[in-house]
Amino acid sequence: MNKAEQLFRGFRDVVNKIEWLNKQKMDECLKGNKSSEVHCIEYIGKNADPNVTTLAESFYMTRGAISKVTKKLIHKGIITSYQKPDNKKEIYFKLTQQGQEIYQTHEELHQEFQERDKPVFAQVTESQFDSMLTLVEKYRQHLDAEIKKLGVDTPPE
Repeated sequence: MNKAEQLFRGFRDVVNKIEWLNKQKMDECLKGNKSSEVHCIEYIGKNADPNVTTLAESFYMTRGAISKVTKKLIHKGIITSYQKPDNKKEIYFKLTQQGQEIYQTHEELHQEFQERDKPVFAQVTESQFDSMLTLVEKYRQHLDAEIKKLGVDTPPE
């Protein structure tokens, strides 16, 4: 196995382990909400004027799939929809108080997980971080180019 394959397997293994480690606590603290719903809540909480299109692009999902998720979240009282006075065509979403609480819990869990993993990152030098960030950015650009070849726009950052 060459180094690129080793790195790719390493990335995949790290992501799988992070998800496995975080899953129980996430499920316990965010019970009743699926992962796709929580990610949708997070996106709405962090972005101005999110709509079905921006959510779909961000998660590489169809607008129809996002519509189902947002309808569930509206039904649960976690988000509400609104329109701007100057644009009656587009529908946007914002968090309700309940949605804000879920968003805040999710953010606190991310902080907790970052604290758990801090000892590893404390050992990484600036130069090593710079090298890894450069690799990640080059890989992201490569994947964006591959997605464009398929005729799909890349999602907003």
